[in-house]
Amino acid sequence: MSVSEIFEIPKFYYFESGNDFSGSKDDFAYKIINGEKLKCMTWHGRLCSMKAEIEHEAEFENSQEGFDELIKWLEAQYKGE
Repeated sequence: MSVSEIFEIPKFYYFESGNDFSGSKDDFAYKIINGEKLKCMTWHGRLCSMKAEIEHEAEFENSQEGFDELIKWLEAQYKGE
């Protein structure tokens, strides 16, 4: 089950295990990078994050609370808020 109402994103445990995750919906793409902090990048188009022009970027605490904030931020980016 996804933690987002919009995107198919795994639960925080996936990131606790050291994994990164990327996905898209329509023309909106995102990548969540796991490290000391959780970093999220967004862009539009079909290019991968290495070749795309990153439009928005934010960092969050690498914790369940930070992950929850990241999901809210990502959904707001998608909605254009």
